[in-house]
Amino acid sequence: MEKYTVSSDGQKIHYQESGSGNTTLLFIHGWLGNVEWWADQQKYFSSQYHIVQIDLAGHGKSDASRQEWTSAKYADDIKSVADAIDSNEIILVGHSMSGAYVLEASLKISKVKAIILIDTLKNLDESFTEEQAEEALSQYGKDFKYTVENILPQFLFAEGTPLAVKERVQHEFLQHKPELAINALWPLYKTDFKAFAKQIQVPVIAINSDASPTDIEANRKYLKDYDYVTIEGVGHYPMLEKPTEFNTILDGVIKKLI
Repeated sequence: MEKYTVSSDGQKIHYQESGSGNTTLLFIHGWLGNVEWWADQQKYFSSQYHIVQIDLAGHGKSDASRQEWTSAKYADDIKSVADAIDSNEIILVGHSMSGAYVLEASLKISKVKAIILIDTLKNLDESFTEEQAEEALSQYGKDFKYTVENILPQFLFAEGTPLAVKERVQHEFLQHKPELAINALWPLYKTDFKAFAKQIQVPVIAINSDASPTDIEANRKYLKDYDYVTIEGVGHYPMLEKPTEFNTILDGVIKKLI
């Protein structure tokens, strides 16, 4: 069911609701993604759980006229949906940049019982200086299409990533205006998420691609209860690249958490 709620700055936030059960799985896409990135998970899990997929501001069917792009506002987008649904037990599932925002959002939502991170925050000790962030983001401003098609694939895709997934992700990226794409990503570079991680009391489990390493010891310095599972032979989009295997792994992680 298609629904809308309103975030703290008046942005209309789109979300989809399906399934039923005591536990809500609240799925949040990564940069320039949308609710459809979780379509395979919705089909697989809606017979067991209450499923909610959201579009953050600037993405999908949500408003894109935000004046101030901050991690706190993204966290408020997630909270606005959590407040709008009828659930006493929420597991936040955040992919890519949204991994950072679900950490922050979880501190604002008392019903969150656990967090699942998808190929994100593999080493909380890693951070960008403002100069490094500006240099990285300046590439999008210079030639957005070229960067999406020729530079990003080196970081986002693995040798085994299906061509259809590469084409889909690139096509969806290019539907966004470069200025919005840059604004939407800035908060990830400007916020120190270690401070939020230290405050989190609920268990956190990651499902990470083997395309880059996970530093479990670094993350456990900040997250009290952190663990991870590896999915092999995929790039940055395991739920799109190997949905069947990903769903089996996610199922196991959820059952461990509840």
